[in-house]
Amino acid sequence: MKTRERILKASLELFNEEGETNVSTVDIANQVDISPGNLYYHFKGKDALISALYEAFEEEMRIVLTAPVESPLRAEDNWLYFYIVFEEIFDFRFFYRNLTDLLNRYPQLNARFDDLLERKQATCAALLTSLAERNLLDIREDETEQVSTRLTMLLTYWLNFEAVRHPNASGPDIIHGGVYHVLSHVAPYFAAGRGVFMDVISTLYEDQKADAQKRASR
Repeated sequence: MKTRERILKASLELFNEEGETNVSTVDIANQVDISPGNLYYHFKGKDALISALYEAFEEEMRIVLTAPVESPLRAEDNWLYFYIVFEEIFDFRFFYRNLTDLLNRYPQLNARFDDLLERKQATCAALLTSLAERNLLDIREDETEQVSTRLTMLLTYWLNFEAVRHPNASGPDIIHGGVYHVLSHVAPYFAAGRGVFMDVISTLYEDQKADAQKRASR
């Protein structure tokens, strides 16, 4: 792995674990076992590091948000899709920790993060519309906008909520919980009845949690 890639990898790990404000470029240099001068050769300070990490995150999210759900009629496929979205967010979770403060300190990210929120909402709206066109959801156009806004808020702030409520929860548990709550917001519009859909996603939630716990215990 090249030095630049090692620096980015170490930065992401430290920012996620310690919080971006608590990590200096000297800390990163020590983690990579290089001199601060060598780090500065590749990145002229934290601003450059943050921008490079955001570019990587932005590209990952672009790929995920533009990928269609394989089989939108299957609850399992919708679960997997939102799991992948949450997983990408979790991998770069330091961006979402104290989000407003981070955007104030790195104003170059403001417009780009706003664009990301628009992409999230557009993706959620497109998925809801697709399900409605297949007669799986009974939802009006104005409701589609409202629900997609709520889903976008969940995708953006769920990790912070869980960090307060369940600070020791594992990554998979946090993500599966987020997916469950995203899909539960869709349940009232399920054409076959809210109870039917809630039963399906509740079973999925318990199964996914059990699988995650089994993998963690191996």
